[in-house]
Amino acid sequence: MRYISTRGGGDPMPFADALLTGLAADGGLLLPESFPSIADELPAWRSLSYAGIAQRLFGLYADDMPSEEVRACVAGAFATFDHPDVVPLKDLGDCRLLELFHGPTLSFKDLALQVLGRLFERVLAARGRRMNILGATSGDTGSAAIHGVRGREGIGIFVLFPHGRVTPLQELQMTTVTDANVHCLAIDGSFDDCQEIVKALFGDLPFKEAHALGAVNSINWARVLVQMAHYIHCALHAEKPAVFSVPTGNFGNIFAGIAARRMGVPIDRFVLATNENDTLARFFQTGVFGRNPVRRTISPSMDIQIASNFERFLYLRLGQDADRVRAFLADFASNGQARLDDGEPPGAGIVATAIDTETTLATIRDVYAASGYIADPHTAVGIAAARRAAPSPATGASTPICLATAHPAKFPDAVRNAIGRAARHPALTRLQGAKAKRTLLPADLATVRRYVSDHAV
Repeated sequence: MRYISTRGGGDPMPFADALLTGLAADGGLLLPESFPSIADELPAWRSLSYAGIAQRLFGLYADDMPSEEVRACVAGAFATFDHPDVVPLKDLGDCRLLELFHGPTLSFKDLALQVLGRLFERVLAARGRRMNILGATSGDTGSAAIHGVRGREGIGIFVLFPHGRVTPLQELQMTTVTDANVHCLAIDGSFDDCQEIVKALFGDLPFKEAHALGAVNSINWARVLVQMAHYIHCALHAEKPAVFSVPTGNFGNIFAGIAARRMGVPIDRFVLATNENDTLARFFQTGVFGRNPVRRTISPSMDIQIASNFERFLYLRLGQDADRVRAFLADFASNGQARLDDGEPPGAGIVATAIDTETTLATIRDVYAASGYIADPHTAVGIAAARRAAPSPATGASTPICLATAHPAKFPDAVRNAIGRAARHPALTRLQGAKAKRTLLPADLATVRRYVSDHAV
């Protein structure tokens, strides 16, 4: 299996090179040349565990790596989770919740990043190389990435996050990791500012090569690959083609589902759920992708207007035509918006809706009153969207599966606002009063470049 850029530049590369490369040299995102069909294999896959499905996926997409090493990385990653099913399913009646937050940092991002840290260490050791991981986070990615690579040989990590715009607990999960290879950079700006700086540094090819930059943000294809497993796992045990409601920020998690469906997995449709930062919702409603200022909400991991994984979807939507992708992106860069004008729906099988803060709080309250279950605000956005956009199971449609992306204890203020009490988790309680380290920097490319250069491994 080889990987190519959504913008058409460079030579195809094997999985291990794609893993270490992150962003393509031409600024595009890497995708496999093709998506193998597994439709005929699905009956045999039903007996597999979640980890077993992930291992099979790596066998298809990472065929240049020793299979026993990959299997060990996957098994070791999911052994760190605190639930035997890794991704348990809970029934709320009108929907089901797929809990993806049983990893070390209580976020769905642990699923991929616990695997990635192990893969990086093995590939780098085999090649006698080093890597400096550079990433931007709106909340959960940073801590999950840090916990995936903390203390690992030959790896440094620099995480940019918007100062004052992640929850105190999310910040503590990053800044209380004091390993020498970990650098938490609080940027005086928005998440989009952080992401633009990261993209610019990756686009500076001499700098990227000099400091061996690598990515763990959702632009890394291996993250998408791991996340495909939970869609397959659920769809294989659904009575009808599945409906997934996905709280959406950077579009990586929902793109994993789109990729799984492209492989022949029986998925009927996706409900794409955003908060007030609704660029993606508006695109799938109108075909217009337009820039808007980022709005702060109670679901901060979704406070993103320009989703980096959207480019992967765009490449598939435009018939894998890199020229059309570049033209669309150039139009967006010049005008602040770009439009699909081919007369086709923006996304077949994707229903999009934006959920405001009032509705999010009401959903947390309603779910708790009905079932005693406490949903975090991101999960509540997905539940509210499913209720608004998905047909009732009484019509014969599949019961929506909502992705529960974070433990509610990570968002005590929002939960307390909704139900009068905060959820708790012992892993978070232990962080209070712990020693923390961070570096406050302006949203300035040159300043961040100097810091990374001075502290790279």
